Amino acid sequence: MTIPPVSIPYNPLSEVTVEVGGKENVESVQRVARDFRSDTLTVPTDAQLLHSLKASRGDDVYSEDPSTTALERRVAKLTGKEAAMFAVSGTMTNQLAIRTHMKQPPHSVITDYRAHVHKMEAGGIAMFSQATTHQLFPSNGLHLTAEDIESQLQLGTNIHISPTKLICLENTLSGIIFPQEEIVKIGELAKKNDIGLHLDGARIWNVAADVIEKKGLDAASEEDRQTVLTELLEPFDSASLCLSKGLGAPIGSILVGSKEFIERAKWFRKAFGGGIRQCGGIAASADYALTHHFPRLAHTHKLAKRLEGGLKELGVGIAAPVDTNMVFFQPQAIGLPLDAVMARLAALPNPIIVGRERCVVHHQITPQAVEDFIACVREMKEEKKANGQVEDGEGIKGEDKEKLDHYNEPKGKTTDAVLRKQAALGY
Repeated sequence: MTIPPVSIPYNPLSEVTVEVGGKENVESVQRVARDFRSDTLTVPTDAQLLHSLKASRGDDVYSEDPSTTALERRVAKLTGKEAAMFAVSGTMTNQLAIRTHMKQPPHSVITDYRAHVHKMEAGGIAMFSQATTHQLFPSNGLHLTAEDIESQLQLGTNIHISPTKLICLENTLSGIIFPQEEIVKIGELAKKNDIGLHLDGARIWNVAADVIEKKGLDAASEEDRQTVLTELLEPFDSASLCLSKGLGAPIGSILVGSKEFIERAKWFRKAFGGGIRQCGGIAASADYALTHHFPRLAHTHKLAKRLEGGLKELGVGIAAPVDTNMVFFQPQAIGLPLDAVMARLAALPNPIIVGRERCVVHHQITPQAVEDFIACVREMKEEKKANGQVEDGEGIKGEDKEKLDHYNEPKGKTTDAVLRKQAALGY
């Protein structure tokens, strides 16, 4: 089924003005509106930063900043947890959570082999927690299951193996939504064996937006958000929620958990040098984003679906299910080298930037950028056909086609070797 062009009920290009933000920032948001590398690239809006000017200016290291405290209480309530702690990044909140969970070596953490905490946080688990990671390969090619994890738990007294003390899950991972029923099973398994369960929920907001959309709830309703997020996070002892990715805060992430857990995490935050003095302004900017940008996430999902649909219609391979705001595309399926497509997109009169095969749709991507992306790939395909270089369905053959089929059909048993070929996923 062809997915028609999508419109969005706001204009991101009008939200940064010369009068307030200056010419350079106006030009920046125009570039970012066509930059698919990451949802960390969004430009703070005029309204967002004007809101932050009215924030309190107390010292948060002394717990004396009302704006920061208000944001922490809000997110704790939204997630159904006792307490929350603001920090500068998702890497910091993940690593502080892991360090807080881990008491005394030897100990180990189970993660998906693509997990951000294992792959993209500079070896922080080993550096700060003196722990090793046991990276698991999901047998279904998409996400870990309780069955995958149970067989890998280190519970005995074998002195050769570091015992499992924590399981870290990620939702979303590569934009794929982790089924809640499986998370519940993993939570029960963890509890049964007295093992902690932490969520890297950098993009849990996208999961919540999807659930709200499917249930016909109101993304602007605090009550509806609380209902959904509380259910999503109920199985976890702790969770890290990024404020600067989908929501578009200029900086920040929040760690939630029990009151005792958060008090201990604050101790480590101080030791890591992560305390922020007058951070009311950045907390208020994040609070504004939670209120005003969260309702936009469902639109980013629709734009991602449109991008997926337009590319698939041309025969382009899609490497992972498009559940939320990420599209992993493979133009090799129609005989177009990835580097050539990237170069052609970047050479457009109004350039489009992509981070190799991963395209992330954020709240400042415009519908026009998506349409121009599809049109550019279409033009490249038609040029190759006109030159007799590509026929429909014949762009990729043999062993390369088999590899691509593994990407596009992830169900069923998946070998370690195939999963390693998918190493681009999970960042």
